[in-house]
Amino acid sequence: MAASVDGKKRAWVADLERGLAGGGGADARTEFALWARHSVHRVPAAVRELHPHAYRPQVVSLGPFHHGDERLLPMERHKRRAVAHLLRRSGRTAGELVPAVEAVAPQLEDAYQDLGDEWRGEQNRERFLEVMVTDGCFLLEMMRTAKRGGGGMPDEASSVYAPNDPVFGRHGALYVVPYVRRDMLIVENQLPLLLLHKLVAVESGRVPDDMGQVEYQVNKMVLRFISPSCNSPPPAKERSELHPLDLFRRSLLSGPYQRTRAAAARDADGHDEDASDIIRSATELYEAGVQFRRSKTTSLHDVAFRRGVLSLPLLVVDDSTEYTLLNLMAFERLHAGAGNDVTSYVFFMDNLIDSARDVALLTSKGIIQNAVGSDKAVAALFNGLSRDVPLGTGGELDAVQRAVNTYCRKPCHVWRANLVHTYFRSPWAFMSLAAAVFLLALTVTQTVYTVLPFYKGGSGAGGTSPSSYAAPAPR
Repeated sequence: MAASVDGKKRAWVADLERGLAGGGGADARTEFALWARHSVHRVPAAVRELHPHAYRPQVVSLGPFHHGDERLLPMERHKRRAVAHLLRRSGRTAGELVPAVEAVAPQLEDAYQDLGDEWRGEQNRERFLEVMVTDGCFLLEMMRTAKRGGGGMPDEASSVYAPNDPVFGRHGALYVVPYVRRDMLIVENQLPLLLLHKLVAVESGRVPDDMGQVEYQVNKMVLRFISPSCNSPPPAKERSELHPLDLFRRSLLSGPYQRTRAAAARDADGHDEDASDIIRSATELYEAGVQFRRSKTTSLHDVAFRRGVLSLPLLVVDDSTEYTLLNLMAFERLHAGAGNDVTSYVFFMDNLIDSARDVALLTSKGIIQNAVGSDKAVAALFNGLSRDVPLGTGGELDAVQRAVNTYCRKPCHVWRANLVHTYFRSPWAFMSLAAAVFLLALTVTQTVYTVLPFYKGGSGAGGTSPSSYAAPAPR
């Protein structure tokens, strides 16, 4: 039996050899190019089980991963209506849109990691192109009709739809747009921005040399649709954004960090602090003398600690905050090279927020805008976001954390904080302190004026010493 097995090549050995012959043993440069093309990832089961509803679209599928989901089929009819309206308004034909998308179809396919065989290859190319064109046109029409003229796009986009349109009319802006906006930020439900750029270029008749302006306008429209407060992308970019989730993430991280790592990593004696220290909660820091202040910008990079003041950006917490942060963290976890800036910020806030008291303190300082209603619910939200999420050390926020820990270790800061929080928390407490100090001053002054003449009388010219007094002469 053993001889027969040795005499024939084992099946799994043959599979390994075929894999090597097909490029399975590619060098590092080839593999780097392969992984760099992937930008839309599937969430692993271990991550999905922690928050099952955070990574599933609710009303619309964008791209192939969730296409065909029975819950999302009602929107397919509206996708085709969006294509028809876009073509009618622009005067183009589907025969002009499809070749432009087909020219970049290999790049679009490579953007989806672990894309099934039912989507790949020449025999399945038509199905893939159909999904790309319909989903891309739907997203463009949804963004244009949500707000007239938003992002520099044509105002007439809203005029081709009936006022009572359930998706692209005023009713849809109220009841459909919020869910589409949320589905746009799901890590598995992404459309490459390259697709939107190609569709708009054909629709507007732009030549390839003018693609830079097209990309800027489309990216601006995407950000304005996601959130009107998003920072506009700069006209010149060193690296193109991948999809709406990546574009939104970069807008949240606009600008550099406010404190250099070297300055924050050293204490007053010039020694590095222990990076393993966990930052205290917001109330504990406040009791130790740390003051909180809202940063001038909303960038998650705008976190700084200077002279006992911890500056943090404004964070609006509403029903979509949990889903948005979870998908941003999942993208950083799955996309090599994305960094971990959002994840570091979530860990930093999780350390600051332990209870409803911490949320109430940060809300009173204008750092958290609570649209959920319950401080306890906000605390539970942040305490659950970083569960089973790895985070490396040595980041910029670690440096801020070390600087805060160094400040809190000095007793003088704690003593001063206790004095301020005890006697300066209200006018009555301050008046009591002032009255006590005033009475103490009066007592000291009275004592001095009582004792001073006694000692002053025994010194100086003409003075009589207490020991020189004699009994009076008898009469």
